[in-house]
Amino acid sequence: MKKLIILSTYLLFSACTITEKPEFKGIENIDVLESTSKHFIIRADAVFLNPNDVGGKLKTDEIKVFINNNEMALVSTEAFNVPSKKEFKIPLKTSISKDSLFSNKNLSGLINSLFSKKVAVRYTGTIDYTILGFSHSYNIDKTEEIKIKY
Repeated sequence: MKKLIILSTYLLFSACTITEKPEFKGIENIDVLESTSKHFIIRADAVFLNPNDVGGKLKTDEIKVFINNNEMALVSTEAFNVPSKKEFKIPLKTSISKDSLFSNKNLSGLINSLFSKKVAVRYTGTIDYTILGFSHSYNIDKTEEIKIKY
C-alpha cells in the first residue's frame, strides 16, 4: 500500500509541470490613465505566459518610474495569483504629482515635453515569481514616449 501511495504521488507530480518559470513577454500599453490638475495616473501592463499546470504568485515592491530620466514614483503590487496554462497581464499603475513633474530637476526635459506634448516614461525594477519553494526574478526595463495633456 505504501508503495502504491508513493507511486501515485510520483505520477501525479511528474505529470504536472511546476518548475518552469512563466515567460515574461514584456511591458505594453504604457499610457496616461487619468490626468487631473494635481496628478497623472500612468499605467502599464506586464505580460506573462505561464506554461505550468499550476499557478503561483507574482509580486513587486520597487519598480521605479522615471519621467524624462528623472525618478518620479515607485510601483508596488500585492501578490498576484498566476493562472495556470495561460497568458496574463499584471497592471502596473502609479500616480505622479504634477508638482514633481514641473520641478526644477525635471526642467530640461520638461521644455521639450511642453512643445511635443510627450514624455519618456521608463519602468525599471524586478517582478518576483514564487511557487512551492521555487522562485525567479524578472528584470524589467522598458521606456516609451507617451502623449500627455497639461
